[in-house]
Amino acid sequence: MNGRVIAERYELSALLGQGGMGQVWMGYDRRLDRRIAVKLLRPDRMAAETEELRRRFLRECRVTARVDHPGLVTVHDAGSDGDDLYLVMQHIEGADLADHLAEHDPYPWPWAVAVAAQLCAVLAAVHAAPVVHRDLKPRNVMIRQDGTLSVLDLGIAAAVDTDTTRLTHTGSPIGSPAYMAPEQAMGGAVGPYTDLYALGVLLHELLSGQVPFQAATSLGVLHQHLHDAPVPVRQLRPEVPAPLEALVLRLLAKDPRHRPAGAQEVYQALAPLLPSSATASPYARPPGPLDPTRPFLRPHAPWPEGAAAVPEPAPSVPAPVIPDPRRAPGETPPHRTGRTVVADAVEEVKRLLDAGRLTQAVDVLGSVLPVAAEHHGEQSAVVRSLRKQYAATLLDDGQYRRALPELRRLAAETSAEPGPGAFREALQFRYEAAQCLEQIGEATAAIAEYRALLPAFERDTAAGPAVPLEIRARIGTLLHAVGAYREAHETQSRLLGDVERLYGPYHPMAADLRRALDRQRQVHQG
Repeated sequence: MNGRVIAERYELSALLGQGGMGQVWMGYDRRLDRRIAVKLLRPDRMAAETEELRRRFLRECRVTARVDHPGLVTVHDAGSDGDDLYLVMQHIEGADLADHLAEHDPYPWPWAVAVAAQLCAVLAAVHAAPVVHRDLKPRNVMIRQDGTLSVLDLGIAAAVDTDTTRLTHTGSPIGSPAYMAPEQAMGGAVGPYTDLYALGVLLHELLSGQVPFQAATSLGVLHQHLHDAPVPVRQLRPEVPAPLEALVLRLLAKDPRHRPAGAQEVYQALAPLLPSSATASPYARPPGPLDPTRPFLRPHAPWPEGAAAVPEPAPSVPAPVIPDPRRAPGETPPHRTGRTVVADAVEEVKRLLDAGRLTQAVDVLGSVLPVAAEHHGEQSAVVRSLRKQYAATLLDDGQYRRALPELRRLAAETSAEPGPGAFREALQFRYEAAQCLEQIGEATAAIAEYRALLPAFERDTAAGPAVPLEIRARIGTLLHAVGAYREAHETQSRLLGDVERLYGPYHPMAADLRRALDRQRQVHQG
């Protein structure tokens, strides 16, 4: 494959690594004359339908590319080429954290604190998007020449794992067993709490030199994640500060509700342990590349003379102004009324949606809604239609935090209207709002909302059983996410019986449930 050209632009030059989800290549961007990294994924290796995987892959790339943080690798491009999906990223000079740990044994604990603090800053931005990494591990963390960290593979696991219950052809959930949270091992819904557990495993490994759970098989490792207590790091390395050991144990709590509330809370716990220029440990001197404490000791400081230089970022270039083809150059645009603005915006949104440009469609809808409300009235059919489209597009674009209040407002207003049609529409808005709660990691709130909705959907015989079954499936995976494993198992077992009775034993949902229940049994047994 050496020399292959992707999308008539990106030339592959050397294989950097490969895993279960694909390969990473060193590449060259012919158009911009720069080195790049290219991630290749093979849809035929996954359980999802190829077209569905392509759609989700591009969607996840759009969502993750919106997360702006210096600790994330910049995404340049994404698409499909032949049988492969590709993701083009900036090339990072440095070493991955696994190699860095292997080269420094024992790993200085101030370095471990600095690594974890930088990862917390990244996770806080990622989880606010909201995005869950799902596969945080040392191989997915790069240390740059200036000591700053870059997190790799954001959104890749989410794109491949097309459903919280979906398994790969190998029968395993997406992720690495050594770093997998109990709820993820059991096939439950994932959230920010899942990444925090992986951070705890990673921090335990940096401090002690080994992951907290090891066994001869992957199932044995997952069994330990579910049932065994980790060895406190101070028993393995007494010089580690007691507050740091306590934080690691909190991150490794079996029940997600017993872990820290978020990455920000973890950062605040790490802050008193971070090195400063006044109290720098011997580990942090002399200054040099690949020292993860450097960003805290000497923020934005120039490199010492003779040290490896860090390339300056390219200056930003303003976006070009695209002229309106309907007007001649220099022609003054005609006066436009509010109604004309709204009508033009509706046409523009249709064009953008047809082209798959969801983020731009969201921007147009958000800007035209106040104009429409002023000229048509807040309760007009035009505004209601625009607001429905706005909420739906936010949902399709993965902007769940912004979609949630819009859906709740639509549900409240629609439920006040008479007629069975309005009632069903309000239920659908509430159902989509519950999905938003699930996506942003509010598992307990999502369970409560799904349970409140389920009786109403079950009574609506005209709609059929599909939605009630889907709601019960979501409740089952979310129960794993809050540590209610017995209740989750009972919920999924009853659901399997009902699916087989309604659709037969070979229905895809029945097959997924059997695999999930079988895997849960294997993990429990170890």
